[in-house]
Amino acid sequence: MTARDEGYDEWIDALSEGAGYALVCPEGHGSLPPRRVCPECGSSPLSEEPLPGSGTVETFTVVHVPSPRFSDDAPYVTAVARFGPVRLTGIVRGVDGDGDVDADGDGDAIEVGETVEVDVGERETDGGRIVTFRPVES
Repeated sequence: MTARDEGYDEWIDALSEGAGYALVCPEGHGSLPPRRVCPECGSSPLSEEPLPGSGTVETFTVVHVPSPRFSDDAPYVTAVARFGPVRLTGIVRGVDGDGDVDADGDGDAIEVGETVEVDVGERETDGGRIVTFRPVES
């Protein structure tokens, strides 16, 4: 059995159940668990605020040379998307018929400004849980 990272794994569990959240300080700065104080201003306490149902892609990259934990997943698109007070990093799924990148292996299947939903998926390499994004049909 794999050891659990209490704060992070609890957050991933909540995200997979559709109850994702951000930790928000009284000043409105958002962060992700595990945190005890706001990394931006140092204030506490932090409240758990629900993540919005969708976010906006701020940047992305296509990974062709992955780390060993993602060796069977490549090529894939990693994106950073804004969900309310926080930015999440995840793997883009469902952007073409066979997985994560378009037929040319570039990132044309996803764009900056595109609306995505967040979920939890698995790495093909080892089955580990990862944050995933799927484009929202317009």
